[in-house]
Amino acid sequence: MALFGSIIKSLIEIKENLTPEGDALKDQEEVLRNLLKKAKDTEFGRHYDFERILNSDNIKKEFASTVPYFDYHKIDKEWWHKYHDDGAKNVTWPGRPPYFAISSGTTGKTSKRIPVSDDMLEAIRKAGIKQVSALSNFDLPPDFFEKEIMMLGSSTDLQKQGDHQEGEISGISASNIPFWFRSYYKPGEEIAKIDEWDDRVQKIAENAKNWDIGALSGIPSWMELMLKKVIEYHDLNHIHEIWPNLQVYTSGGVAFEPYEKSFNKLLGKPIQVIDTYLASEGFLALQDRPGTNSMKLILDGGVYFEFVPFKPEYINEDGSLTKDAPAIPLEETRKEEEYVLLISTVSGAWRYIIGDTIKFTNKEKYEIRITGRTKFFLNVVGSQLSVNKMNDAIKSLEDKFDISIPEFVVAAKRGEDGEYYHYWYLATEDNADAEELSEALDHALKEANKNYKVARSKALKGVKVKLVSPDMFHDWNAANKKKGGQVKMEKVMNEEKFNEWEQFVQDQK
Repeated sequence: MALFGSIIKSLIEIKENLTPEGDALKDQEEVLRNLLKKAKDTEFGRHYDFERILNSDNIKKEFASTVPYFDYHKIDKEWWHKYHDDGAKNVTWPGRPPYFAISSGTTGKTSKRIPVSDDMLEAIRKAGIKQVSALSNFDLPPDFFEKEIMMLGSSTDLQKQGDHQEGEISGISASNIPFWFRSYYKPGEEIAKIDEWDDRVQKIAENAKNWDIGALSGIPSWMELMLKKVIEYHDLNHIHEIWPNLQVYTSGGVAFEPYEKSFNKLLGKPIQVIDTYLASEGFLALQDRPGTNSMKLILDGGVYFEFVPFKPEYINEDGSLTKDAPAIPLEETRKEEEYVLLISTVSGAWRYIIGDTIKFTNKEKYEIRITGRTKFFLNVVGSQLSVNKMNDAIKSLEDKFDISIPEFVVAAKRGEDGEYYHYWYLATEDNADAEELSEALDHALKEANKNYKVARSKALKGVKVKLVSPDMFHDWNAANKKKGGQVKMEKVMNEEKFNEWEQFVQDQK
């Protein structure tokens, strides 16, 4: 039975060995040049004179000095709205997008509608092939390549809106999978089209015994919920009792480490975790080798990258960049320094603030880790806490107290005594003492961040911790956005949003 798998594995290994490693810097300049060439006759390209940029001596420098930064709200207000309001074409990319990716992001209830061009779908398809090819670098047996893959995304039942369709990017991608892959793909077209998350997961649980799943793919928080449902429905001790050949989990969109401990409790044996970076705006990076938890930027795939140093003076309160924030190209980045990621893409996003912060862990291989979100930067009283530092502190609590904390949210606000405190809500199903966790969390943050330590000696009075069930976070997302898909929990809230959260927690009791 493993013969077919051996053939597939051999073909993948041959392709991987025959595909030459490109020159990253040349690839990126070529991507930018192609983007400018293809879009030079669009409204956007004419407005910013892409023809002149293409004829300049240094197109990277000229591009950066000519085109301003755009976050979603700015580019939608100035450009993308024309697709919907005026039925326009050739706005920021040639033609009209056949799809729009709906994304609620991590804050707010208002959905974003991000154009997805045919060129972007092709770029995502090629990135997917790169990911499959990279499996030859992992120690996987031949029979793995005969197993089925559970892709837990949003519904593939896309909504028809005039001449285009709308849905989350995972649903758009799954609705465009190649025909030869469909026999491997689970939960299958019929179940994948179910819009309601709970109904879809119920159907997955009911059918789980009919599938031989070798790999999982999806966001960790929702994958955990699905696995728990399958385990509960079939009265199992762990997921390997029903899917004994499960060997790989492809995570995406968020750092896996905060979920690792709770995720592993659902397994009967260790599996290979592989990170990917598929955002609503494009497939940006993938892990292509074992022995690391970093991802390699896809530098020849229709996305041009720029990087803004992640420093408080360059970040506005809403997570946008200040006008004087400097952007640097790939060659000027440095290892272990945090950057705000900017992308220009084959869907007509230009110098677009995707909202994530990253750091390079290996410059030679151009490998990165997602470290947080620009909006999840807590600096109300000078503490300068990024999500990366928060995640590290939470991990230290898990190790010290032998507990699992898959989710958290924090805000800075004044207490009844008029002093500023950091108020944390930690999700855990384990027995723990909030006061002990508060002291340990405060200590860990002082040790890891000198700015936090200084703030604690001045304007920041202390840390207050409350413990809630992980289900509270899932219910909050369901009430404010939607379950499943690309939805991620916000980690840092402003005072107004945090008051809503606390009221929600109170109402659930």
